[in-house]
Amino acid sequence: MLFSFTLFSCLLFAVYGALIAWYHKAWRALPVFQPRTAALRTRISVLIPARNEENNIGVCLRSLAAQRYPRDLFEVIVIDDHSMDRTAAVVKDFSTLPVRYLSLAAISSAETITSHKKFAIETGIGAATGELIVTTDADCTFDPEWLGTLAAFYEQQGAKFIAAPVRIGGGRNSILEIFQTLDFITLQGITGAAVSRRIHSMCNGANLAYPREVFYAVGGFRGIDQIPSGDDMLLMHKIFLQYPERVFFLKHRQAIVSTRPETRWKGFFNQRIRWASKADRYDDKRIFWVLLLVYLVNALFLALAAGAFWNSWWGLLLLILLAAKTMVEVPFVSDVAAFFGQRRLMVYFPFFQPLHITYTLIAGWLGKFGSYRWKDRKIVK
Repeated sequence: MLFSFTLFSCLLFAVYGALIAWYHKAWRALPVFQPRTAALRTRISVLIPARNEENNIGVCLRSLAAQRYPRDLFEVIVIDDHSMDRTAAVVKDFSTLPVRYLSLAAISSAETITSHKKFAIETGIGAATGELIVTTDADCTFDPEWLGTLAAFYEQQGAKFIAAPVRIGGGRNSILEIFQTLDFITLQGITGAAVSRRIHSMCNGANLAYPREVFYAVGGFRGIDQIPSGDDMLLMHKIFLQYPERVFFLKHRQAIVSTRPETRWKGFFNQRIRWASKADRYDDKRIFWVLLLVYLVNALFLALAAGAFWNSWWGLLLLILLAAKTMVEVPFVSDVAAFFGQRRLMVYFPFFQPLHITYTLIAGWLGKFGSYRWKDRKIVK
């Protein structure tokens, strides 16, 4: 029993280590995009679903107003998802940039909508006049060349779906912010590696772009509209199935979108549970097996920690594998952190390993069997 479980533990970790090493190699091989200087011509519609965002939407719109992309080539549409605060007033009073305001409350009651964000995006696309749909969140800010970089990539690559980089920033450098920033950096590195090599679909809805006609060509959210989450990755996979060679990750610093961190642990866990809740709904089974491997590796550490109370060998094996996990992950995460200008945070990375393992197990379990709150709504699996 002792030998068999030790062998199983080492083999499982070896597979995990090989996967992380592969992600690292793929991330480093992914070239930084080089935009050409030719005049851009793509008309863009920026869609911002918003619910109770009075404290963030103004900053987001000011950041969009600072874009250097030709003003006649982009529009901004805010889709208000039944906000109960002054979100609507902030948007309507904004004068630096023309903004179109759409209210979901004028279309349907909140109780009749299964997936509010998907419905908001679908409503925005229906009203959009741009060729390229760009989706982001109300708490985001952007480099002045953000839209120009997206448009250049779209025109040069003939992209049908662009997953672009997102980083967490703008907080107070609390333990929670540092932890979720490092976790987010890891996810972004995996996203870039996986999408560039087309081994599985992965993206973040705060920074996506796809042609309007492609959204309709794949049937929009039809078939996934009953799932509360998944306006990003589930749609991405639908587009990938139809255009497998035209789905890309855009690696360029001016394409980075910055999003605000969760300020409370409860909000952080609800966010991660929401992300985990769609794990068993992916048609892309490739990512399901990756997620299963990651969950099993983290569960292995819990099992070894429990076994250490009865046999010191399990405690020793736990420490060996924990050190090996850190050694495998640090070079990869450090390279990704450098791209996002956040490498200074890597000094904290080893100390967060126990917390990361614990949160992964809790979020994964509750994402499958529990419920969560998001935007003041309770979502039941």
